[in-house]
Amino acid sequence: MQKIRKGDKVVVLTGKDKGRTGEVIQVMPKEDRAVVRGVNMVKRHQRQTQAQEAGIITKEAPIHLSNIAIADPKDGKPTRVGFKIEGDKKVRVAKRSGVSIDG
Repeated sequence: MQKIRKGDKVVVLTGKDKGRTGEVIQVMPKEDRAVVRGVNMVKRHQRQTQAQEAGIITKEAPIHLSNIAIADPKDGKPTRVGFKIEGDKKVRVAKRSGVSIDG
C-alpha cells in the first residue's frame, strides 16, 4: 500500500514551491514521482497542430515523493504516514495526530 495516493492533500517540503499545498493529480510509483495541482509549474512551448494552437502553456511537472508530505487532516501541517489495521482493513494514519487519513 502506498503512502501517497491520488487525491491526497500534500505539502511541499523543499524547492521553489516550499510550503505550498495542493492535491495529488497523478502518482508514478516506478519513478517515485507525483504531479501536484498548482505546484512545480513549468512553461512549455507548444507547436501548432490540428487539435492545438501554438503558444506557451504552463503545466505541472512531476515532483519527487521525498519532497512532499501528506498534510495532517487536523491542522494541515506536514506529517509522516503510518498504517493501522481497523477491523479487517489496513488504513493510513497521520503520525502527527493519530487521525485516519482514509475517510
